[in-house]
Amino acid sequence: MSSPPFQLGASPALSRSTANRQEELRADPRRLSGRWADARVVLLDDKGRSPVPAEHVTGAAATDVPLATRKALDFGTEPPEDAVFLGEWQDADYWVLPGDPGADAETAGVRSGWGVWQEVPRTGDEVWIDLRGFGSQLDDTSAGLFTTAMALRNWHRRARFCARCGERAHPLHFGWATRCAGCGREEYPRTDPAVICLVHDDAGTNGERVLLARQPIWPPGRYSVLAGFVEAGESLEGCVEREIREEAGVDVRDIRYLGSQPWPFPRSIMLGFAARADAGAPLVPADGEIEDARWVPRHEVRSAFAGEHADLLLPGSASIAYVMLRAWATADP
Repeated sequence: MSSPPFQLGASPALSRSTANRQEELRADPRRLSGRWADARVVLLDDKGRSPVPAEHVTGAAATDVPLATRKALDFGTEPPEDAVFLGEWQDADYWVLPGDPGADAETAGVRSGWGVWQEVPRTGDEVWIDLRGFGSQLDDTSAGLFTTAMALRNWHRRARFCARCGERAHPLHFGWATRCAGCGREEYPRTDPAVICLVHDDAGTNGERVLLARQPIWPPGRYSVLAGFVEAGESLEGCVEREIREEAGVDVRDIRYLGSQPWPFPRSIMLGFAARADAGAPLVPADGEIEDARWVPRHEVRSAFAGEHADLLLPGSASIAYVMLRAWATADP
């Protein structure tokens, strides 16, 4: 009897969230202003970093790390103009505002989700971490708040002017829309869909080898599954077929959906798929985009996850690629 097709099994790190972000909450100015005194504020600096308690992350294995939020009243008696509402959780409203560790901040070594020690700013008993490197170490609430804050901040940076007339656009609905000062056009946060696909061979239900590739800008030995943006007028499955063919020269079949994860770098959502391909077909890496592509046996992927493969580095634990590869590696063939 064959094994069932592998599934993700666990939620991707940045898909976790607990806050209530329903539209009626951010469309009620009286409610939000009335609850400001008891609200909490997430700080986000220009490099996409937010503070967390240093005691939670300076050890070897950090999990369920909370964001170090601030009292809203520290920023005035009303929400500042640049405050963005993130949602409500356990009867407290959460907002995001710009912050900065300061030029005089010390540094501290923190082990990131890439499995390496990284120097980050330290101010007193807090360190400032980035979402890409440390998102998997946050607790569910903090992961959702940080991801939403990053997505909205990056959208606002690219939505300062009206796409219709070019006039200045101003925030609306506490950060969830903008309105043009010239023509009145309203704009809402954009998310760019991208597919990411784990391609395995035909051996058994889940294959014995997985197709991995690397970009030239990645650190030596870093490999991942293939991904690409959905083009205008294209289905998700059509994008999977096209991207794998363009990047590795391989035709895929039996495409199936696995799950998704927001990826606010700057404003994407990653839609995860699995597919089959003929491992005997020649690989043709896309010139200038893919430095190398190869079929990797399951036992080598398992070895890499265990930190025992000197020549194979896998994606960071904040990415859906990490969850996809771990699910495949631990599945029965």
